[in-house]
Amino acid sequence: MLRAIVNDKETLEISEEKAGIIVNGQPFVWDLIKISDKDFHILKDNKSYNVEVVEANYAEKTFRLKIGDRIHTVNLKDRTDLLLEKMGMSHSKSVRLNDLKAPMPGLIYEIKVKVGDEVKKGDILLILVAMKMENAIKATGDGKVKNIKVKMGQTVEKNQIIIEFE
Repeated sequence: MLRAIVNDKETLEISEEKAGIIVNGQPFVWDLIKISDKDFHILKDNKSYNVEVVEANYAEKTFRLKIGDRIHTVNLKDRTDLLLEKMGMSHSKSVRLNDLKAPMPGLIYEIKVKVGDEVKKGDILLILVAMKMENAIKATGDGKVKNIKVKMGQTVEKNQIIIEFE
């Protein structure tokens, strides 16, 4: 079973059974034709729809679809997400950062942030050189830089605290 939240408003419960697709307890009858990797044609209730996948983030299970001239955002939750949510263990939209520790021994080649900077998930915090390779260390959540405990050119050991966040 899937739960689809459309435009942060409408919730759809979707399941697949022997009889076909069921949406909110009702059979869902449609014709879907794939035109390209991003374009589809749908025929539903004698109406024709052109659908373009504008953006697909499979890791976050978030999709932006253009249907006609309107953009719709769809957030999916699969069986595992729903079970974790039921147990009170769901991931919040914005994960707060804990202290950043060195993932491996290496040399601090470049620091991309400074104290007081607000960072978002995915922002590059620093470049760590290990085994002659540059590794971009990214933020795993949102936060504000409280303290930088290393300097450029400094060597670090695995699990050494590099950056502290508020």
